[in-house]
Amino acid sequence: MKLNVEEATGLARKAAMSAGANEKIAASLANATVAAEVSGRPAVGFAHLPDYLEGFASGRISCDAQPDIDFPTATTIRADAKNGIAQLGFDLCFDRLVDRAKQYGVALFSQSNSYTAGELGYYTRRLAGADLVSIAVSNGPALVTTMESRQPVFGTNPFSFGAPVANGSPLVIDQASSATAFVNVRDAASRGEPIPDGWAVDQQGIATTNAQDALTGMLLAFGGSRGANIALLVEVLAAGVTGANWSIDAPSFEQGEASPGVGLFVVAIDPKVFAPDFPARLASQIDRLTAKGLYVPGRGRKADDIVLKLSVLDAIRRYFPSGDVAV
Repeated sequence: MKLNVEEATGLARKAAMSAGANEKIAASLANATVAAEVSGRPAVGFAHLPDYLEGFASGRISCDAQPDIDFPTATTIRADAKNGIAQLGFDLCFDRLVDRAKQYGVALFSQSNSYTAGELGYYTRRLAGADLVSIAVSNGPALVTTMESRQPVFGTNPFSFGAPVANGSPLVIDQASSATAFVNVRDAASRGEPIPDGWAVDQQGIATTNAQDALTGMLLAFGGSRGANIALLVEVLAAGVTGANWSIDAPSFEQGEASPGVGLFVVAIDPKVFAPDFPARLASQIDRLTAKGLYVPGRGRKADDIVLKLSVLDAIRRYFPSGDVAV
């Protein structure tokens, strides 16, 4: 099924409401889902939506959560997602986060007790659109190990960086601390395809290229101990500073009735406090780097239409009473 942005947003919103979410939650999730697709990250777009729908239906995600929000200091915003989606708390605080960053030069957003954060670039891309430089980190249930540990110790613990670029789309870096994202392994397993060496180990901690064995095993941190160090850094900020569950204490994001209760931590910086011409300087530097053959992430062509696979449509269809997903 090929959809334009408006149609895709409507479908995602209706699907979330059909699974039990209220209108505000459904709208927030739909916007984030479509943003991932438009930015070329379909693995955390509609392919990830059924995880949310099943979470609503099973009780892992609160269908009517209203985040508690307070302001501990002039430059900090703290949210408790109340076992709801991560995107809603950020959406509710976005304008105030931007205002504080521009007033004070820097502002921090800390959120605990949410479902996993989805596409992390969603948060930094929006802040770049407000002319801010930002760093975002989040944790999740423990799926990642090292060859030394061979036990699940971290979530995929992604981190994202965003920055405004004059006369162009923002610079957005969004990657997991694991060798790959869990959704990529699950996608390979669904197609019966192998995964690259170095992505995962099986239940016994033995390296595997079998995607099915990886699903019941563990992902590996990228780059060995260096990637594990970054995963730990993310964990300290996303779980430690926010007060959310540590990854090893977080319930599954795809089984059971308990929320993962994980965290999201965002730093927003106004670069013009230090360099008034920052967006133009960055645009010039990116031009120099691309002329040297460097791939710069987040700068590719954006999707005009969204194409949904039949398998994804079938998974969404389960949550519509009539089975009709027409928009």
